[in-house]
Amino acid sequence: MRSEEETNQAVERYGDTVRRLCMIHLKNEADTQDIFQTVFLKYLLHDKPFESGEHEKAWFIRVTLNACKDLLRSFFRRNTVPLEELTGQADQLTGQGQEVLAAVLALPQKERQVVYLHYYEGYTAPELSRLLGKNVNTIYTTLARARAHLKETLGGEDHG
Repeated sequence: MRSEEETNQAVERYGDTVRRLCMIHLKNEADTQDIFQTVFLKYLLHDKPFESGEHEKAWFIRVTLNACKDLLRSFFRRNTVPLEELTGQADQLTGQGQEVLAAVLALPQKERQVVYLHYYEGYTAPELSRLLGKNVNTIYTTLARARAHLKETLGGEDHG
């Protein structure tokens, strides 16, 4: 079991990443908070050392994505309608930021996930391939489809 200090440092380092991944997948604050707590509880109880900071960050992303998927597959989640929607939070953004957020959130889930990890977390396609357990060409194809969808939705030039 990890110390309280170690866990608090991890929350400082990875808390924003975990929250953003949850919001992209779950689209509401209550579920985001639940998964946030679940992920850091798993970290607290995880006693194996990490090889590096990148390995630790990848662990957080993988655990967060799995926890989100588990919640989305749950019986309760499939048979209820969420009370809050992310669109309410998107209203706080202005102009182009709101438009881009809406376009990204409108992407299919696997495209949304890859776009977030690539553009917001800075992972390359080969890194995403390892992280998500997908073929690197699948990652490139998913990014290309997402860009095409965003270009169609937002208009403008293709910046590849």
